[in-house]
Amino acid sequence: MSEKLRLDKYLWAIRLFKTRSLAAEAIDKGRVKNQGVAVKPSRAVVVGDEYEVRAEARKWVIRITGLLQTRVQYSEAIKYYEDKTPPEELERLQFQAASFNTGKRLSKVGRPTKKDRRDLEDFTENS
Repeated sequence: MSEKLRLDKYLWAIRLFKTRSLAAEAIDKGRVKNQGVAVKPSRAVVVGDEYEVRAEARKWVIRITGLLQTRVQYSEAIKYYEDKTPPEELERLQFQAASFNTGKRLSKVGRPTKKDRRDLEDFTENS
């Protein structure tokens, strides 16, 4: 029996995209390629195919090892593909995450904080 599975549904099921429509949109925009050629959302997925997938902040190179019809939890989903992403892409992603804004203000940049204002007021009142 030959199962047929759409590419957009597969990418959604293995959790590379949050929704199937986001997967289809990425495919339509040419962000998913098979052997360097853009594909369509309705393309049938075949075990052994390799796809290059670009999402918002990440780029994957995956090899399909099994077909997954429904969305399952992440620990199960990773069993249906092999991540062949180059190491330099993973390093870039780690650097990007490390340099991500933590919410704290950089020292001596921007407006003074409340603590800075109180310290300044204390300094001017005591002199």
